Amino acid sequence: MIILTKPFKFMTFHTPQPNRQTLYVAIALVLGIIIGELINLTLGGTETLKQIVGIFAALTDIFLRLVKMIIAPLVFSTLVVGMAKMGDIHTVGRVGIKAMLWFFSASIFSLLLGMLLVNVFEPGSSLHMALPEVGAKTGLPETAPTLSNFVSHMFPKSIIEAMASNEILQIVVFSMFFGVACASLGELAHPTVKLLDSLTHIMLKVTGYVMHTAPVAVFSAVASVIAQNGIGVLLSYGQFIGEFYLGLLLLCGALGCVGFLILGRKILSLIRHIREPMLLAFGTASSESAYPKLLQQLERFGCDEKVCGLVLPLGYSFNLDGSMMYMTFAVLFIAQAYGIDMALGDQLIMLLTLLFTSKGVAGVPRASLIVIAATLSMFHIPEAGLLLLLAVDQVLDMGRSATNVFGNSIAAAVVSRWEKALR
Repeated sequence: MIILTKPFKFMTFHTPQPNRQTLYVAIALVLGIIIGELINLTLGGTETLKQIVGIFAALTDIFLRLVKMIIAPLVFSTLVVGMAKMGDIHTVGRVGIKAMLWFFSASIFSLLLGMLLVNVFEPGSSLHMALPEVGAKTGLPETAPTLSNFVSHMFPKSIIEAMASNEILQIVVFSMFFGVACASLGELAHPTVKLLDSLTHIMLKVTGYVMHTAPVAVFSAVASVIAQNGIGVLLSYGQFIGEFYLGLLLLCGALGCVGFLILGRKILSLIRHIREPMLLAFGTASSESAYPKLLQQLERFGCDEKVCGLVLPLGYSFNLDGSMMYMTFAVLFIAQAYGIDMALGDQLIMLLTLLFTSKGVAGVPRASLIVIAATLSMFHIPEAGLLLLLAVDQVLDMGRSATNVFGNSIAAAVVSRWEKALR
């Protein structure tokens, strides 16, 4: 009897753990801001500051590397198992079409809302600072978003290479072929599917271990940004940052309202379940860092594991709502800062351009900025205008990463409901 009661007490002790973890991440976020500002005020411009920032960067990098270590096997196993359990290609196609319909609609709405808000607020026209020279370098890799780039980033020439570089879209493509093959082979593929199902649970257990280090990563990421730039950088760009975050809140509100119409009051439960992944994405400025935890929380919420295994990896490639809004904001903000008036027709063409070219640099570091640079060049807006945003790009990235997580969560829950598979 004594042996049986101990595990029971142990399990009840760990039941509220997700709430405490969320609290720890929130505390780390606040402490990061405070400590970062103190370091900036006392050590600003010194060699010691660079060394401290280097330590912070190393801590954040360790966490992000641990997360990236999980993503490839987790995406592969969940997607293959989900498709194999669906049983036939028709079910896979139906779920995929529903997901892409949601992604396409949400992306267009994000772009249109961003365009509307920038035209209403005109944050660029009130920027009181010297503009960079037209010939200034942005420091970004010159990767033009083309059809060729899109194909090379979508279809893998080696699944090992794709996993090594965490090319989620390429892993998804291979996993879909593999999953369909498993489903068509039936009984013969059961040992492989069972092995991958076991791998999924193992990787989710590893995720739990890695997430214990999340507060440290959030603290170091935020402290590093504030220590280098100070809170003053937030005040200098206060109007632009405030209006962008207002746009993100309106976007999340609109997506949440649509989610309420489809999910009913379960939308509140969904938000409670995903608050930790959202906070994690916000603190680290990386939606990728929240992927393993998000998958876990969506299944706890009641989303069908088969649907999540298909929709979430696709969403991380095609449904980045926060990033889409940021691209619109950035292009029009820079145009306004230079006093360039873009006609409504040009703005609509810009939206269509962003809708498709944003898929052409999947997996490229700072992909949003590269797409923005290409779009600026297309409409004869000086690319050096990007230098206006680089100082606060990390701050903006925090908001858009959290919004990406929220958008993909709504998508997974809605598609699960459409499939009548939401518990």
